[in-house]
Amino acid sequence: MPFEEKTADTLHNTLKCSNCGAALHYAPGTSSLTCEYCGAVNKIEVEAVAIAPVDYDTYIASAITPQNGQAAKVVKCSNCGASTTLLPNVTSDACPFCASPLVIAQAKDMTLPKPHYVLPFAVKQQDAYGHFRTWLGKLWFAPSDLVKKVNNTSSQQLKGLYIPYWSFDTDTHTTYTGQRGDYYYVTRTRTVTDSNGDSHTETYEERETRWSNVSGYVDCDFQDVLVSASPSLPEKLSEKLEPWRLQDLSAFDERFLSGFRSETYTIAAPEALGIAKRRMDGEIRSSICGDIGGDEQHIDTYDVNYHNLGLKYILLPVWISAYRYNNKLYHVVVNACTGEVAGERPYSAMKIALLVLAILALIIAIVMMTQHS
Repeated sequence: MPFEEKTADTLHNTLKCSNCGAALHYAPGTSSLTCEYCGAVNKIEVEAVAIAPVDYDTYIASAITPQNGQAAKVVKCSNCGASTTLLPNVTSDACPFCASPLVIAQAKDMTLPKPHYVLPFAVKQQDAYGHFRTWLGKLWFAPSDLVKKVNNTSSQQLKGLYIPYWSFDTDTHTTYTGQRGDYYYVTRTRTVTDSNGDSHTETYEERETRWSNVSGYVDCDFQDVLVSASPSLPEKLSEKLEPWRLQDLSAFDERFLSGFRSETYTIAAPEALGIAKRRMDGEIRSSICGDIGGDEQHIDTYDVNYHNLGLKYILLPVWISAYRYNNKLYHVVVNACTGEVAGERPYSAMKIALLVLAILALIIAIVMMTQHS
């Protein structure tokens, strides 16, 4: 079964409209599938489950088979390399990440790992477009023709897409050695000369640092350290979409994906774990410095042990648009559960130049007024 709604040959009865037989699509912000042709509504009954990670080592050791994987028809973009699942019965399409035409004939049937959880779409396409336009309206120095171009487009410019993420939980125990610096003050004297040329001595306090060797350990617990499993979405945009409402995660159910694309992961769990560890490192070092105490801290060595390492493979929803301006590619992404917008944008050189000229003119005017006063 593909990540998307199933094709006519494999479509499950729960994804068929009982009224007219057409394919049902998940309606964002609901727990229902709807028929775009006759309006029939079918509720998704999902059993409540506790959201919990699986053991990392066990997951890595398990092979992906047709029995525990998901069959999908995947097409790879020849321009940016992103791989996404296809909606059924499409004859032409464009890459959601770079807007390049996709060669549908090159789509391949693949067996992919089954996600543990999915965060269903909560923001409708029209509402996401409203957030997009509000964000665009607040941009300083955006080219005027860009604003006009976007305002003349429709909400269909945004494509619904599930992005794969790895989520890591772990308890860390870190031993360290370092140095603690404590400030103290020494009274000293110096000779100073006043404005009349007379010299005299004065005392002052000079700060010194007393260093001492230290060692110890710190414990840091981490939950839901997110790492995008796809490099197709720039990392700076991915981070701006946070935080996600992970409390709304649902056990993976293909019906939530009906009518939406999904990108396949290209960053495997071991590589993602390395990225997660680098993100944890800052908090671990901060905890070590706090444990050392004093006024200054130097960390000489530290060794991190990761316990109870678990992961979740999850799908997170976005509305995404890719557009070109002056032959350069820009992305705009809307978090489909919070409405948060993260985007790349061009700048108007003319508007920036006019602002600089205006500032220079203001400075000259102020100087001239000061000279004549």
